[in-house]
Amino acid sequence: MDWNKWIRQIHRWLSIIFTLTVIANFVTMAFGQPPAWVVYSPLLPLFLLLFSGLYMFVLPYATKGRGAQRASG
Repeated sequence: MDWNKWIRQIHRWLSIIFTLTVIANFVTMAFGQPPAWVVYSPLLPLFLLLFSGLYMFVLPYATKGRGAQRASG
């Protein structure tokens, strides 16, 4: 498996983890004030999703620029 496939797979699993932590957050809020660790638990997967998503967003532009350099050089 190459690097890009790993990033995509990690991004998929992080989205599942993020969704589950958000659901757990709403469930615990239904029973009253949740502890702080439950409230802030979605933040770690969210930030990791941000970085992996930005990487995948920039990747086509970075490879397009690299291909243009090779063709002209």
